[in-house]
Parts: sequence; C-alpha cells; structure tokens
Amino acid sequence: MSTPLPAAETERADARSQVVNDFSIQVATVNGSGSQTANLVLLRSIFQMGVPVSGKNLFPSNIAGLPTWYTIRANHRGYISRKKEIDFLVAMNPESAKEDVVSLEPGRVVVYDEPLKLNALRNDLVFYPVPFDKIVAEVCSDAKLRRLVKNMIYDGVLSELLSIEIGEMEKALAKQLGKKPKAMALNMGALEAGKKFAAEHLEKRHPYRITRMNKTAGQILVEGNAAAAMGCMFAGVTVVAWYPITPSSSLPETLIGYMRKYRMDRETGKATFAIVQAEDEIAALGMVVGASWAGARAMTSTSGPGISLMSEFAGLAYYAEVPAVVFDIQRVGPSTGLPTRTAQGDLLFVAVNSHGDTRHVMLLPASVQECYEMAMEAFDLAERLQTIVFVMSDLDLGMNTWMARPFPYPEAPLDRGKVLDEAKLREINASWGRYKDIDGDGIPWRTLPGTNMPAFFTRGSGHNEMAVYTERADDYVRNVDRLARKFDTARTIVPAPVVDRDATAKIGLIAFGSSHWAVEEARDQLREESGLRTSYLRLRAYPFTPAVDEFIRQHDRVYVVEQNRDAQMLSLLLMDGEAQFANRLRSVLHYNGLPIDARSVSDDILEQEGLRPARHKDTAPPANQPQDQRTYE
Repeated sequence: MSTPLPAAETERADARSQVVNDFSIQVATVNGSGSQTANLVLLRSIFQMGVPVSGKNLFPSNIAGLPTWYTIRANHRGYISRKKEIDFLVAMNPESAKEDVVSLEPGRVVVYDEPLKLNALRNDLVFYPVPFDKIVAEVCSDAKLRRLVKNMIYDGVLSELLSIEIGEMEKALAKQLGKKPKAMALNMGALEAGKKFAAEHLEKRHPYRITRMNKTAGQILVEGNAAAAMGCMFAGVTVVAWYPITPSSSLPETLIGYMRKYRMDRETGKATFAIVQAEDEIAALGMVVGASWAGARAMTSTSGPGISLMSEFAGLAYYAEVPAVVFDIQRVGPSTGLPTRTAQGDLLFVAVNSHGDTRHVMLLPASVQECYEMAMEAFDLAERLQTIVFVMSDLDLGMNTWMARPFPYPEAPLDRGKVLDEAKLREINASWGRYKDIDGDGIPWRTLPGTNMPAFFTRGSGHNEMAVYTERADDYVRNVDRLARKFDTARTIVPAPVVDRDATAKIGLIAFGSSHWAVEEARDQLREESGLRTSYLRLRAYPFTPAVDEFIRQHDRVYVVEQNRDAQMLSLLLMDGEAQFANRLRSVLHYNGLPIDARSVSDDILEQEGLRPARHKDTAPPANQPQDQRTYE
C-alpha cells in the first residue's frame, strides 16, 4: 500500500490539478548495478509518447559501488535543461536513500525499496513501498541476474503510476535488447511484474502523469560525442590519435565503430584510416600534427588534463601553421578535479594555449546537431586557417542523451584551403614563400609532401617568409604580426553568433554551449514571472565577430552566463572587446559540476537587478549528493 499524506496534505493534494508532462524523475542507484538500460528505457518510452525529454546521468568516477543518479525531465513546452527540483524519486540505493528523501520539497513522490522504510523519515511526501527482491525472485530464477533485472521492475512500477504506456516501454526495451531474445523476454517479464504490482497494491496519491503529445515526431535521441564522431567521419578524417580520458573517450570509441562500418576499402577489406591509442596526450597531439603536416585530416579528443599536456604541440601547430582538430569535452578541474562532472572551465586556457603569444580558434556547440556540424566545420577551418582548432564541448553535452532532428547529409565539398597546385604556382611564380602573405589575409599558401610542389623546412623555431631559420628581430615581428592578421581573418569565417534581439529590452544575455538551454528557459521565466524582457546572443565561436560588440552597445547591462568560477568568457570579452563598454558586462556563474538550470540563472539576474531580496546561503547539503550552488555579484 502507498503511504498517504497527513489529512491536511491529502486535501491539498486532492485539490491540486494534475501535473501533466511537466516534472522530473530521479532514479538513485549504485554505479555498476546495470541501471542504465532501465533508465534509457524510461527516457525513450516518454520520448516515444511524443513528450520532450532530456536525461542527465550523474555518476561517480570509480568503476562500481558508489551512488549514481539519473534524472529525466519531461516538459510539454520543450524545456530540456536540468530542472533544479526533483518531483519523483526512485530510491534504490540504501547508502543515499535517506539524504535523497530529506532533500525533496514537500508534496513530492518517493518510490522505494520496501525494506528501507523511508516512509518513517517524513510525513509530507507521498511514499510508495515496493518489495523489489520479492518481485524479482518471481520472474528471475537466476540469483546472479536478479540484481540487474530488478531495475526493470521500477520501470514497470512507473509505467503504472505515471501512465506511461507499457507498449512504448516494450518498444524502448527492444531498442536496447532486441538482439538478445532471452534478455528481452526476462526484462519484459520484470516490466510487467512491476506494473502488475503497482496496479494491485499502490493507490495513486500524486498528481504527475504522462499523456501523449506530438512534439517529438521525426526526432532522434543521441549523445553529443556520438554526433561529433559522425561529423568527423563525414569531414573526411583519416587519422585519429587519442588517449582515454573521461568524458571524451566515447567520441573516438564511437568513431572507431563508424569508421570500421563505413570507411573500409570494399575491394581489399583494409582500413582507409588509422586510429591509434597513443601512450599519452602529448604523443596523441604530436601524431595528429605530423599526420596533418603530411596532408591527412587528423584529430584528437581529450578533456582538461589532456589539454594541459598538449600545450607544447598546440604552440607548434600555431607557429608552424599546421592544421589540427582537438575536441575538448570539458569537465571540472583543476588537476584531476571531478572527472564525471560538467563545466565550461577550459576557455581561457585553450584560447591562449602554449607559451608566448598564441591565439586559438574555438568552436562552441550548444546542441548535438552542432556537435555534428561543427565537427565538419572544424576541419575546414583548420585547413583554411592552417592552424589548430578546438571544439569546446562538455560532459553534459557530450555524454548525456539529447533530442535532435536527424542530421542532414553533408553536400558541400571539403574545403582544404590554400594548398598550392601547379596552376597556382605558375600564377604566383617566384612570389611564393611558405610563410608569405600574398593575399593580405595573413594566410600563406602551403604545399603537401609528395605532390611535386616546392618543399620547405617546417620548424617551431624562428623562421622568415621563406621558412628559413632566422633570429632577426624584424623577421620575428613580421611573422607574429601576420599570425595576428590571420586571427582577424578568422573573425570573418568562424560561425556567427545567433542573436534574438528584443527592441524593448535594456538587458542582454550572452551564453554559449550547453548553457544555452537553461538561458532559453530562464528568459521565459524572467518575462512571464517578473515582466523582465531580455535580448539574447549565443556565441558559437572565438574569435568574436563584430556582432558581439554591437550587441553589447545596444544594451545597458549584459549578463554573461557560463559554467566556471572565474568568468572566463567574460574575461575574453573584456580582452577582445571595446573598452568603453566593459562596465556593462556582468556575470552569472555556475560551477558546482551539475548541469546549469534555468532557475539559478533567472534568480541570479533578478537579484543583481534588485528585483528580489538577496538570498542567504542554504543549509549545507547532504555529504554524498551534490547540490546547487550560485554565485551572486
């Protein structure tokens, strides 16, 4: 039987309207318990019912045994950023169960393993006890498998309690296990047993429901790293060198699968590519730079600690002007930091990575579709600009599951930039020098080995326009000034920002990457709840285009929303922007490792605008579950 609310709470609950397609579910389990299949089945079932969803996996950095939380948000308006509040908790982990329940707001719902007796903790929640061990024993005779199969029982329970159609759960389960008929049958039995138990023993005492919509038709579910891997393949990558690191490893791992399926020579059966797991990140980027110099399209994928190790080769690629693509799937630092938490904390370091005067191009995808598209753009830009290009994703975007329209097949040809051929050589004749700016855009013409074009010596030490070693002061200044001119050219060809201008707004917001989804929702909150209208510019690349300065000039105050402590994007805006507008910029910072949520953004802006009294810091959160943290200016 479900545990009812006290009488007063029951009356309030009965009086409430149903909450349809607008709530969050958190499943609290143990890392390594096999819950991921059940969680994805739950996510996909809601998605298949036409309801917009997002899934966030908060997992520890050990192999197994520590608490794990998977949060699903369903929202009829299409909001897919993390929701701050948990509405429906499935408590399967004895170690975290008490703290998970204590952290809930009154009136929320808890499905829990009956022996935990969580209903004794509070009297202002709706509790549903479920004897998982008893139910799983009836559907699974293999004691070793019960630990895995019982996760599917809570899917069955939620199917009944939340009105999620069991047919959609079966379809979602087939997506996961369809090629394993025995596992499929066993887990389907668990699903049905969970649903049957809930129907017979749990009286619904909560308002939350899923009902059919038509807002996901034609869409897919995909992780950002998988989308990026697909983009790399279509970009024509032939050399990948990488070293495993969370949260980037799934990108090259997925790419390996794609390349083996689609990039094998049909006649010989041999690979048309080389993918190498290097001994470390230093070697990985060294291999990429060498392969790119030889004419291949080459890339690596890493995270913050790997970027630290790659600094010297990043400087070589910049100064010797060798194309390369690096995916930085950002996580919390510094040092080892929190390997399985998300952040946008590598921006400043990457922008000027390596010693001396360096400036690097960064692309800033905000969606899985942009992970796909910007992967292709990165290779084109790297070759057009003859430099290293960084694609700045993060753990939330890269490893979590997002909705997207199917990706379009690329139609544009590869852009290899200024590669000298016989016709161009005849045109410029004796004017060519490897580092000579013939066209005035800072980008020289290059030649590739083995093409019978003029050779040159590539070096990371001082060189003049003819690629000859030199230590002359004027040669050095001429060279680095040309590199700066090339960086200015990059401003004209990198992806432009997306601007939503409200002519009546005095306040502007600037954000980028995975913060975009929280900002979109926060804008609606500000307008609908407080009457505060805003304009919004979403950055898509660095260096910044002139549209960014123009946006700042148009607004009295501009809030820069980012997921790091030190306002790194704001610092880049100050470094590159117009000084007279510097006092218009303010920060909204989120850096606790959890994906940013809309409420934290809107609350912070309201407080800085003086429209809401400043908050006092909350009571310390439970030790074993991360909680939200906001920084107020």
